[in-house]
Order: sequence, then structure tokens, then C-alpha cells
Amino acid sequence: MSFDFDTVIERHDTDSLKWARYRGRDIIPMWVADMDFRAPQPVLEALHARVEHGVFGYAVPPRELVEVLVARLADRYEWAIEPAWITWLPGLVPALNVVCRAFGDDGDEVLTFTPAYPPFLAAPVLSRRTLRTVPLKRENNRFTFDMERFEAALSPNSRALLLCSPHNPVGRRYEREELRQVAEVCLEHGIVLCSDEIHCDLILDGEVHIPTATLSPEIAANTITLMAPSKTFNVPGLNCAFAVIPNADLRRRFKQARGGIVPHPNALGYAACLAAYRDGEPWRAALIDYLRANKELVYRFINDEVPGLVMDDVQATYLAWIDTTALNLPEPGRFFVQAGVGLSDGKDFDGEGFVRLNFGCPRQTLREALERIKAAVVQRARVD
Repeated sequence: MSFDFDTVIERHDTDSLKWARYRGRDIIPMWVADMDFRAPQPVLEALHARVEHGVFGYAVPPRELVEVLVARLADRYEWAIEPAWITWLPGLVPALNVVCRAFGDDGDEVLTFTPAYPPFLAAPVLSRRTLRTVPLKRENNRFTFDMERFEAALSPNSRALLLCSPHNPVGRRYEREELRQVAEVCLEHGIVLCSDEIHCDLILDGEVHIPTATLSPEIAANTITLMAPSKTFNVPGLNCAFAVIPNADLRRRFKQARGGIVPHPNALGYAACLAAYRDGEPWRAALIDYLRANKELVYRFINDEVPGLVMDDVQATYLAWIDTTALNLPEPGRFFVQAGVGLSDGKDFDGEGFVRLNFGCPRQTLREALERIKAAVVQRARVD
């Protein structure tokens, strides 16, 4: 079975957040994390069927969806969960805010490792909590947890840790022992661990994602796991996600904190989620092959063709974290926008001097963007 990831789909003048940012300008958007690919055909067919039904009342998760999800987590990750552990959500960003509200009181501390996806930095503040950041350290050409800094950052007021695994933006697929060290510190200090694993099905290095909650029964009882089909199957606009919370007390507190604020997914979101998880695996496997080739293209091009730019290998996600510090750019994101490529500026992730590039796009688009990046850097070097 073949799948077409090469066709460039027109997204100008649609409802695309990604493309609307630069409306009317010759700028290739490679910032927000959605891909420029059509969703899998089974998802499209499921949505057509749901629309043909014609009634869009309040929806509940289909029984088959719960069964498919339970089976999927068992098959892919050897993670045996119970249906009662699942709490459905319209997205993971609201869930981050719910976690911050559910545990602790005003002024208590929520920790996260940086650089971090911007909502990790915003959710504690929006929830009247104190944000405490712990920078990742870089060793052996990759980012990892700095356990000494993590433990030193803890206080009697530390209530929750927001963990991103796989890590957006640095592209790490954390190893079992890395995760275990973090999770055991949380256990020791009574810190609830919220593990955002939205990119878990986008592993590019041939290895397997390890859900934090599978490390031990004790860790599972202290962990809230967030997942969704949105990144993997490119359906973020359909707003369907879920939390897996084995501990009944944590689950109760989470649900209580979301009550009256966070809505349930809609009927189309449930339909898309079921079709993606039940019938989308051939498409996902082909997508991984395509993204892996895109990643190799970006990795070689940035490190070999563009003087002054450096990036580590991307183990997971479709996001490249590129170091621009050698160029001494005051605003790297703005510099590349002026060159015709819309990248995310690292300062928004607490990663000054970096940019994030989304390579989830047709190769033709990716090559054009990379050539623009190279031309801008080379031109700057000539001027200097």
C-alpha cells in the first residue's frame, strides 16, 4: 500500500493557524506543530460517515474506541490499563492547566525541564502556581535530565512536575533509566508527575517509546499520562485527547479541577480518534519512513551545509531544535522570517539562541525552506 506525502496541499487562505500567520507574504511556515499532510483515508471516511448521519448532539466516547485504545496501549507499549483510568479531553494544553490547578495551592511550585513547549511554561502561572524551571543538560551530543539541578530545585512547596516525553522541542526519546531517575525523585518527594506523551507514536530512531507509568506500579500510581492521536495522524483541529490516571485519588482530583471549565471532545473528534487508532497503522508506518528521511535531510543539511548552525539527531517528533548561537543573532526567529522561513524562536521555549523547525511537510517544501535558511546565513556572513 502506498501513501502520498509528496503532494503539496494548498493551505493558504484556509482556516490554518500555521499558514495564516504569514498571510500575503512569501514565508514558508514551519513553526506550530501540525503537519502539511492529509489525514489518513480511514479518518476522512469516518468523518464523512459521521457528517452524513447529520445529528451532532453531545457525544460520549464510543465503546469501540475505549476497547481499541486499551488494546493499542497493550500491543504497542505492553501497558495494561483499565477503561476506568481514561479521562477524555479536548486537548492536552487544557490538561496541563488542570494538573496545575488540581495539586497544591496558590503559590505552590510546578516544575518543568527546559527548553519546553510554551504551554508548560504558561500553565503554572495561569493556575496561580510558581513556575520553577530546570534546564536540561547536554552530554554525548544530546540533551538529558540534570538530576543534580532537579533535586536542588525542589522545595517543600513542590507539588507537580510537567514532563514532556518524547521531548518537544529537543526531540529526545528518553531511555528507561533516565525516566526512572526522574520518576523516583518525584515519588520520594510526593510530587505528582504529569507525563505529556503526545509524540509517543512518532519515534524515528527505530526504538520504542516507554510510557513513564510502565516503570513500576508505584510510579504508575503517581503519574498522569497525557496522549492523543492529534500529532501522529495530523488531526489536532478535531480536539480529542485523553489522560490515563491509574490512581483513583489523582483521577478524582483531576476530574474535580476540570469540572465546569474543560469541555468534552466533540462527535467528530471521537470518530477521527477511533478511525485513526483502529485503521491508521499502515499510514502511520509510512509516515514514520517519510519523516525519518526528512529528518536525515535536515540533519545533514544544517550540520554540513549551513555554517554556524548545529543540531542534534532527532530521535522522535517531527521537530528539529537548531542552535544558532554561533551566529550571534539577537532574534533568530525574526532573522529567518526575514529570509522567508517561519521558525519558532527558542526564547518562547526558554531556549535562547535556538530555533525550532517543523519538518512534517512535503520534501519539496522542506528543501525550499532549507535553501532559504542557507542563503540567509551565507549572505549574513558576507556582510559581516
